[in-house]
Amino acid sequence: MLIQLSIRDIVLIEKLDLAFEAGLSVLTGETGAGKSILLDSLSLALGGRGDGGLVRHGEDKGQVTAVFDVPMNHSARKLLRDNGIDDDGDLIFRRIQSADGRTRASINDQPVSVQMMRQAGQVLVEIHGQHDDRALIDTGAHRTLVDAFAGLNDEVLAVSHLYKSWRDADRSLKTHRAKVEAAAREADYIRASVEELEALSPRDGEEEELAEQRSKMQKSERIAGDISEASEFLNGNGSPVPLIASMVRRLERKSHEAPGLLEETVELLDQALNHLSNAQMEVETALRRTEFDPRELERVEERLFALRAAGRKYSVAVVDLPALAEKMVADLADLDAGEERLGELEKLAAAAKEEFDRAALVLSDKRKAGAETLAEAVMQELPALKLERARFMVEVTANPEAAAAEGIDTVEFHVQTNPGTRPGPIMKVASGGELSRFLLALKVALADRGSAPTLVFDEIDTGVGGAVADAIGQRLKRLSGTVQVLSVTHAPQVAARAATHLLISKGPAGDGSDKIATRVATMAPENRTEEIARMLAGASVTDEARAAARSLLAGKS
Repeated sequence: MLIQLSIRDIVLIEKLDLAFEAGLSVLTGETGAGKSILLDSLSLALGGRGDGGLVRHGEDKGQVTAVFDVPMNHSARKLLRDNGIDDDGDLIFRRIQSADGRTRASINDQPVSVQMMRQAGQVLVEIHGQHDDRALIDTGAHRTLVDAFAGLNDEVLAVSHLYKSWRDADRSLKTHRAKVEAAAREADYIRASVEELEALSPRDGEEEELAEQRSKMQKSERIAGDISEASEFLNGNGSPVPLIASMVRRLERKSHEAPGLLEETVELLDQALNHLSNAQMEVETALRRTEFDPRELERVEERLFALRAAGRKYSVAVVDLPALAEKMVADLADLDAGEERLGELEKLAAAAKEEFDRAALVLSDKRKAGAETLAEAVMQELPALKLERARFMVEVTANPEAAAAEGIDTVEFHVQTNPGTRPGPIMKVASGGELSRFLLALKVALADRGSAPTLVFDEIDTGVGGAVADAIGQRLKRLSGTVQVLSVTHAPQVAARAATHLLISKGPAGDGSDKIATRVATMAPENRTEEIARMLAGASVTDEARAAARSLLAGKS
């Protein structure tokens, strides 16, 4: 429940700290005292729309902090944990509103988006007024309320799981069917491609290997002529080797006739002959190494061309041809086995749908029974609320063709406000005052099921008095036995039943300026008589009004 609300510099409120108790708390005060400011502040702390105009005049920013004490298993805590927000201890919602319109939101001092704050706030507090009955606007909420009243949440969860299983099976079926149909349309092309690629039989890394082999052959071809020329020079008819050898022999013979003159020359020429002989051998070796079969170069080039032509044809790199071949073989296998697999998936999808349909029909029957019981419970509350001629109905329409995770039902609250008139959706048929009373009857019937732990009713007793106001007070009191109830009211019959009475007033700020400030005081039991008397009598409080107020308080405590 809401245990504390702190407001700083919002509209007419400079500084306000309110503590709230369990049960029924009422907020009363003269028109214009600032009751709506409190609700606007609470709404801001729960992720409501921000507005720079909410900031107190002359201030740069305002701030609202709402503190909640809820059980550890409450859905709000799970929501926070799922979003990585610490939920230990009390839940502290804080919203800072700047005068320039910007806002900052945090929960437990961790920054959050306004959307996250609003989502968490909706499961903690419901604010209802004559023109803000969100629980009655969304027909999806109607189904949720019926399910909560009938205790069907576990069945709804089970149906939701079956729905997901069916949709997953159906999605797999459609995906496989599309794949088989696409493969069938390209069957001839795939078969021809598989045959072509199998005949080509590309290997991983083959293009690089062939390109390197061709490059070596082309280089050998270019230098083979020069090596052959060198071989011809050293080994052919014009070789200098015989001439140098003959010259060496003549010089050796002459060296004896002139000792010390030719020995060094002969030695150098011998060395030259040895080097030339070595050069002859090396040239022959190089020439043999450059020899290759021209037909091999032609074969390599033809293979390389075939691989690259296939890459262009199939719009892939040559290196990806082996993978493409494997994929096409797999596609062909899928096509061949597709019909069999398609039949299996059709059976699985049909079985999943049948299981969902069966569970959804059972859930629908339970919803219809729960809807009838809820309608009866609401009808029992209507006479005391001066709606004795009205009828409340819960229309449950089952449509298997519109199946969803929640089942096959559309649930909508209908009312007939007067005999002889046509029943219709509650939001279209009921007036503002009637809508508030229908909502109260619905909330009483639901008790703590399908409800946030804190309910706020904003002047739902407007335009009624006497017995109707007393009946509203009775029901708010009864409702506060299961959830915390806060009610802004002008009805003394409602105020008299409260466990906590907050008086809202407006007066000088007290800072020496001419500013006006809103104040809220928790009234002691002995002071409530005067406020109830004011609500009864108006501006001039009489002794008779005070006596009536004491009577109300004595009878409603």
